Amino acid sequence: MNPIASILDLQPVLVIDGALATELERRGCDLKDSLWSAKILLEQPEKIKQVHYDYFKAGADCAITASYQATIPGFAKRGLTEAEAIDLMKKSVALAKEARDEFWTDEANRTDRAKPFVAASVGPYGAYLANGEEYVGNYGLTEQELMDFHRPRMKALVEAGTDILACETLPCLI
Repeated sequence: MNPIASILDLQPVLVIDGALATELERRGCDLKDSLWSAKILLEQPEKIKQVHYDYFKAGADCAITASYQATIPGFAKRGLTEAEAIDLMKKSVALAKEARDEFWTDEANRTDRAKPFVAASVGPYGAYLANGEEYVGNYGLTEQELMDFHRPRMKALVEAGTDILACETLPCLI
């Protein structure tokens, strides 16, 4: 089932949530970090879930997870194992799904709208570098190296039950 089509079959527009990182900062989170909003998965995951819930309450049809800069090498720099990194990526999906499901269980939230869905954010390789390269794309990597970098993360996000992947900030065709 295509979650985008299922919503557009019922209503003329699809509303995506707002800026997760901006809202986390507004709520007191310090995102000046190479992990950016993925840092909050480690420190205050309940804030991420609350932001997702609040966006659903405000009318969002889609929540985008806090996984844009969540990568195995990025978490490894913090001393986490590969398994711990994968668990955190899966947690980003779980938080959004929990917020969605809690929102949806309240009958008052179901008036004239489709059930919201979750899009797992997949940032570019340059987001892991945390130096602005995600806007340029000159990574010096082969297509295979990029595939090898993204595959475990995308697999974890899919296994966590995301509805779709949101591949964000694609600065080059490779």
